[in-house]
Amino acid sequence: MKSFHIVLLSLFICFTYAQKPQSDALSIQLKPVNSKGISTQEVSIPIVTIDSSNTVDIKAEFWDNVNFNPYRNEIVKFPFEVKFEDSTYHSPISREKVITSRYGWRRGRPHKGIDIDLITGDSVSTILSGVVRFARYSRGLGKVVVVRHYNGLETAYAHLSRINVKVNDTVAKGQFIGKGGNTGRSTGSHLHLITSYKGQYIHPEYIFDFSEENKIRAKDLWVTKEWTRASFHSSRRKSKLELYTTEKQALASLVKTRKIYVVKSGDTLSRISKRNNVSIAAICKTNRIRKSSTLRIGQKLVLEL
Repeated sequence: MKSFHIVLLSLFICFTYAQKPQSDALSIQLKPVNSKGISTQEVSIPIVTIDSSNTVDIKAEFWDNVNFNPYRNEIVKFPFEVKFEDSTYHSPISREKVITSRYGWRRGRPHKGIDIDLITGDSVSTILSGVVRFARYSRGLGKVVVVRHYNGLETAYAHLSRINVKVNDTVAKGQFIGKGGNTGRSTGSHLHLITSYKGQYIHPEYIFDFSEENKIRAKDLWVTKEWTRASFHSSRRKSKLELYTTEKQALASLVKTRKIYVVKSGDTLSRISKRNNVSIAAICKTNRIRKSSTLRIGQKLVLEL
């Protein structure tokens, strides 16, 4: 049997610089302590120069560590664009992602995120790289961490039992940021995940596929009001997904068609809303009626689809 001997090496490191930038290299000489029969070897590693001019300063505007939403008075023009460098995200939890409540209207109030089931104490990770803007207790949301990502998108992780990062921390995709819990206004342990852009809440499932594949829907997404208004969706069911990957598609979606609906026996605003995929608020606004208005058989309603 052949025996192998471990040769102790001492490293002598020197830097060599050529006149041309592309020739710059780090030269490492490997010189054995016991040089009997072994010659000195040199390894050359290219030095890569990073162009700092392309670095995005995400802390330049509206960097607020006290207010959960620093964009309250900012006016956003629709549709707006959100770009991604990655095609996948990191799951915020290590177990299977089970959504218990979706983005949409819930018990007469807007639910501006999705609830993902977990057990108190489960590790929570950031889904994309970025910088921690907010990490503290917030009324309703409990202990919450907000990470601003390099494309301007923000993700918030609420109802945590413990926060393990602090404001201004740079975090990598998949980095541990806290423990899941039940703090704030919550009826059970879960992660309330919020996605927003310049203060505009966005339906998380419009951006991320919450299956095991952890895919980002598209590298270039255009967001319309349809995907920022909870009243257009129901927290009890999955919304019909229609991605807008170009500005042209997004603008075309804003052109509404009108339909005349004749009220039938047994109809309610809720039933008409579900059957035609139009919010109750939109029906009332278009027809200048109230949610409490009594519908008459044969009454004609204008539905903007």
